[in-house]
Amino acid sequence: MVSGWPTPDKPGPGQESVWDYPRPPRLEEFRGSITVELGGQTVASTERGWRVLETSHPPTYYLPASAFAEGVLREADGSSWCEWKGRASYYDLVTPMRTAARAAWTYHSPTRGFEPLAGAIAVIAAQTDRCTVNGEQVQSQPGGFYGGWITSWVVGPFKGIPGSMGW
Repeated sequence: MVSGWPTPDKPGPGQESVWDYPRPPRLEEFRGSITVELGGQTVASTERGWRVLETSHPPTYYLPASAFAEGVLREADGSSWCEWKGRASYYDLVTPMRTAARAAWTYHSPTRGFEPLAGAIAVIAAQTDRCTVNGEQVQSQPGGFYGGWITSWVVGPFKGIPGSMGW
């Protein structure tokens, strides 16, 4: 349990702190390997995407829709609202062996500043078998709601842990 404002972890060489990320968040291009696996198969793979960087959150990675294998995205009911990016629509990830309900989302018409994300898709790592960035398996952002991916080059503490609601 966290009480009060957190003390940021000190980044080591080659690391970045989520406490140095801006609010409102920043969108940046990402060049590197990103994969998503579900049901024993790779359902998405790309060498380019985008990262959304927001104070206290590990990066959320967005992949081009073309990175996803044919038939693995199924539109899901419902939507949510992000104060920065607008209305999100959801997808189930589907393979013959497994379905992950509402495990992915997109912004069809993102707000100003986030236009490159239109149609790009983010995935909640905890609902998959495995997600990687540059070959490293990621950990999902704590709390079950947020879509950040934690790698060894990002330090926290991360929003989503108990007691972090007011960060």
